Amino acid sequence: MKKIAIFGSTGSIGSSLLKIIKDDKKNFKIELLTANKNYKKLIKQANFFNVKNIVLTDYNSYLIANKLLKNTKIKVFKNFDSLSKIFDINKKIDYSMCAISGFQGLKPTLDIIKFTKIIAIANKESIICGWNLIKKDLKKYKTYFIPIDSEHFSIWSLLDKNNNKNHFEKIYITASGGPFRKLALKKFKNISIKDALKHPNWSMGEKISIDSATMMNKVFEIIEAKKIFDLNYKQLEILTHPKSYLHAIVKFNNGLSKLLVHDTNMIIPIFNSIYLNNDKKIKSKKIDIKRLNNLDLKKVDKTRFPVLNILKNINDKDSLFETIIVSANDKLVNLFLGGKINFTDISYNLLKICNMSQFTKFKSKKPKNIDDINNLANYVSLKIDSMSV
Repeated sequence: MKKIAIFGSTGSIGSSLLKIIKDDKKNFKIELLTANKNYKKLIKQANFFNVKNIVLTDYNSYLIANKLLKNTKIKVFKNFDSLSKIFDINKKIDYSMCAISGFQGLKPTLDIIKFTKIIAIANKESIICGWNLIKKDLKKYKTYFIPIDSEHFSIWSLLDKNNNKNHFEKIYITASGGPFRKLALKKFKNISIKDALKHPNWSMGEKISIDSATMMNKVFEIIEAKKIFDLNYKQLEILTHPKSYLHAIVKFNNGLSKLLVHDTNMIIPIFNSIYLNNDKKIKSKKIDIKRLNNLDLKKVDKTRFPVLNILKNINDKDSLFETIIVSANDKLVNLFLGGKINFTDISYNLLKICNMSQFTKFKSKKPKNIDDINNLANYVSLKIDSMSV
């Protein structure tokens, strides 16, 4: 029986993992589930899967849950400092899924590494901003890492475990192009929040939907791929692919190229991560020949998606500059969703911030710990508040 922990179990990734486990309950024992505020769903999950430990990071939600579960066998914790009370470093659990969104996902990711044999990470911010810290602990505690983003899971699946960056020429990541792939450029200034949230292929939360519309999500994915697979940025390229069926292509030095396709369903990478090296079958659709015959791959139009120019500003070495990019984008997207700025202001201000000397100086500074990252993220947010964006 596999012992597992799910960080962010009430979100889409965590809920999808629980759906998989539901069909195979006898082979899994869930040791921990966590959420921020959604105590009702978390308690329901804990009861259904007979989970004895839960974490609620929102204090009011923790107090309510603690009261509701007072006379039960479920222990309620208010933060991730309690992991040492739940897990034993000498008896590692089999698998942990880290699916907490935003900067809040980095601490639990670092905290659980020592207690788990396998860690699956679906949190962009953790990898983009704290990869050097994660990588150090993965090596220290001999923990195996699996990326869960569909693009990175596809690349990971295509690469032989012995492959290094010298074994292939190029990796291509695909992008749907979002809702504005064909919109006339003169109409971009009138894009509404409602329009920007209408992704043609994926059902996602507000933040990631806006990132897809600006194509900032692909900037993040390139940075992630560079870090995860130890590449330089010249080895990575984005191609638009409206069908979202092909997720990655790897061009090897031996003349071979491999590509990976699967339906627009995150269940597939999640399923394959938890059933690693197992012949367990998943119900999936037949290969879509029509989509294969019309992949419609194109180079990205940077006049339409100017945020892609940010990639020119990033060094190949890990630095705190990536934290500036992530936190500035977070702030600007929130301003757009709050009706404070226009859609085109997101890209314009992000590029402006990435060229300001007060921020570019962080390209030569590496994060030494999680506080470096969190403090800088807060600093960037306050700076943007003081700017006229």
